[in-house]
Amino acid sequence: MRYRQVHLDFHTSEAIGRIGSRFDKEQFQSMLRKGHVDSITVFSKCHHGWAYHPSEANETHPGLTFDLLGAMIDAAHEIGVNAPVYLSAGLDEKITRRHPEWLIRGKNEATTWASDFMSPGYHRLCMNTPYLDILAAQIEEVVQRYDADGIFLDIVGVAPCYCQSCVASIRAEGGDPRDDAAMLALWERTYANYASRTNAAVHKHKPGLPVFHNGGHIRRGRRDLAHYNTHLELESLPTGGWGYDHFPLSARYAQTLGMHYLGMTGKFHTSWGEFGGYKHPNALRYETALSLANGARCSIGDQLHPEGLMDEATYALIGAAYAEVEAKEPWCSDAKAAADIALLSIEALQPDQDEHHGLAQGSSDAGAVRMLLEGKFLFDVVDLEADLAAYRVLILPDRARVDARLQAKVDRFLAAGGKLLATGESGLLAEGTGSDGSDGGFAWDLGASYVGRSPYKPSYFRPAFSIAGLPAASYVMYADGQEVELSGGGQELGARENPYFNRDIFAFCSHQHTPSTGQAAGPGMTEGKDGIYIAWNVFADYASKGSLALKETVIYALNRLLPEKTLTTSLPAQGVVTLQKQESQDRWVQHLLYAAPVTRGEGIQIIEDLTPIYNTAVSVRTDRPVQAVYLAPSGEALPFEQTDGVVSCTVPEFTCHAMVVLQF
Repeated sequence: MRYRQVHLDFHTSEAIGRIGSRFDKEQFQSMLRKGHVDSITVFSKCHHGWAYHPSEANETHPGLTFDLLGAMIDAAHEIGVNAPVYLSAGLDEKITRRHPEWLIRGKNEATTWASDFMSPGYHRLCMNTPYLDILAAQIEEVVQRYDADGIFLDIVGVAPCYCQSCVASIRAEGGDPRDDAAMLALWERTYANYASRTNAAVHKHKPGLPVFHNGGHIRRGRRDLAHYNTHLELESLPTGGWGYDHFPLSARYAQTLGMHYLGMTGKFHTSWGEFGGYKHPNALRYETALSLANGARCSIGDQLHPEGLMDEATYALIGAAYAEVEAKEPWCSDAKAAADIALLSIEALQPDQDEHHGLAQGSSDAGAVRMLLEGKFLFDVVDLEADLAAYRVLILPDRARVDARLQAKVDRFLAAGGKLLATGESGLLAEGTGSDGSDGGFAWDLGASYVGRSPYKPSYFRPAFSIAGLPAASYVMYADGQEVELSGGGQELGARENPYFNRDIFAFCSHQHTPSTGQAAGPGMTEGKDGIYIAWNVFADYASKGSLALKETVIYALNRLLPEKTLTTSLPAQGVVTLQKQESQDRWVQHLLYAAPVTRGEGIQIIEDLTPIYNTAVSVRTDRPVQAVYLAPSGEALPFEQTDGVVSCTVPEFTCHAMVVLQF
């Protein structure tokens, strides 16, 4: 995989003529050089359904008079640029109009993407129809006729569908389309068959050719789905609805899967399909640096004008970022992330509860990642298949009820010396496991015994420690909470306080909620032999409300559980730190990033200004003697000390991204 990729969208209506009429090989190559691009994904077939080359398996766009795909591949290869090929899989509006019976349907027979068949927009096709045969033939044609460097198939995944093909299939098996479990099993088989057929269409002609099936989100806990791909492309356009928290969450999971992966952002001010929209060059500088810091290659989305002329402004914008990436690549390849903490993903534990882009408002995973980034912890996001031996702390966020599989895994982790941080319902045995059929108690010693769900929302937390930046107080906790008692040997780290009453139509106080009574009502945070428990869904609460008290409570807990962190730094809260081990070069590379996204318009996060950061202290714990510390790629030496296994240095100044290299 290359480091400096462009994903060149080209979804072009048949109502537009002169397709590719201004394409010019020299201009195309000039823009790739200007953008420092080393791989560009070009189109065989778009969402409208048309081919951009001569085709027997498809139909050439009526406004195209030459082989645009072939011309682009040849032009790219001539200057050493890779050219993977894109085919729209899930969307094909041309076929939709001819075979509406092949469309994915809801239970009410409504179509998806566009609200009804006559709505303007695309409609998604079901892979449990003859459409799959057509798609497989289109893929084979491209692989056989063109020197493609990979195949990118878009808009696919396990999709609920009640089209007549799916209904007939389930009935032929003796099942009932009203049976949700039976239908889910059918949809899973449909996707598995799709992936098998399309992968075979590629690999029987070019074994090992890279293939990626894009569903817009890598679902945590579904390694089986991830491994239908040869690599992963983490679609994550911060301005397009994903936000700047999504990519670290997605990447910290991808880095545990043993696959190459890249971060896909866009040059657009908003998202895909935008002509004439450009983000600030500083945003792309930061987004590509964030990919490198998280062990990913880079991909930037662009969109080609129907007449085929590459946009010079776009490649000046991309080039500003990719020139920096090109210089940094030697310190990024063949690296593995260091992590002290494993965050067990709630999405991985409950994979059937899909969230939009994996980051729904109030998501426990999102809130936890945000806290860990702001607290400057080294962490991975893991599923139940992950090996926990390398971690020192395991976080069970908010809703990780304990079944037999999870208990056995955590028991082994604790026996090896690991510690737990559990919040909300996490750490409690699965519902209905009590002797009387009630909720079960805690599976491990977290210093608490379970009483039941708190009837109050919100309630209050009075910590027994200082909250950084805030005075001693009772802090409101908006999320669902639990009531516990201190168990033998447990230590109370803070108290729960209740309001006078919950707000309802018969009794309310002030504008939002009733104040605390000021009376302790049991522990709100406890510590036992196996770790620390916080009695509220603090991570979901942080994702929704962002309270400083929530974050500092979790940071306090993690610092107690992890007194000797691998990395510490003075970088401000908005900064991001990672540590990548490049063992083949006998060095570690510590990444520092800083940018402050702001929200403009209707929820669009942008980066415009990059503020210089001065005198950033960095300490890295290692038992190996360090020979030199320097900044990459400049090679500027940094004075350092190594004492008691800790290497300490100060980065005098950096803007956006710094790489501190520890050479052994």
